[in-house]
Amino acid sequence: MITSATAQQNTRQAADGLLHSADQAIDSTRSFTNHALDKTEEKIHNLSGNIKPVLDKFSRKAEEYAQQGVDMALQAKDKARESLSNYSAATSRYVADKPMQSVLIAAAVGAAVALLVSSARNRNRY
Repeated sequence: MITSATAQQNTRQAADGLLHSADQAIDSTRSFTNHALDKTEEKIHNLSGNIKPVLDKFSRKAEEYAQQGVDMALQAKDKARESLSNYSAATSRYVADKPMQSVLIAAAVGAAVALLVSSARNRNRY
């Protein structure tokens, strides 16, 4: 016959066994989770180590392209300045050599511009 004390003792032992099993399961899960997190952190660290050189390379290329763009803009500016200087000198020589023709050409250009402006204003009114 099972007494009440024996039943309580058996119940306690069963509860202790379940508690111990639960503790082991929790410890096992905690250990597995920590291991998985460590592996994930290691993989992230490795990936970031692999990505950094690629980002550095892209950054250097972007800087090179930006510098090439600046250089090209400076060259274009220098060419434009040189062309403008040449045209200015040629125009000055032409005006000095043929002053009357220069005045007539300037008057014709002025008249043409005035006609275009007047025409544009009339078109905008309607």
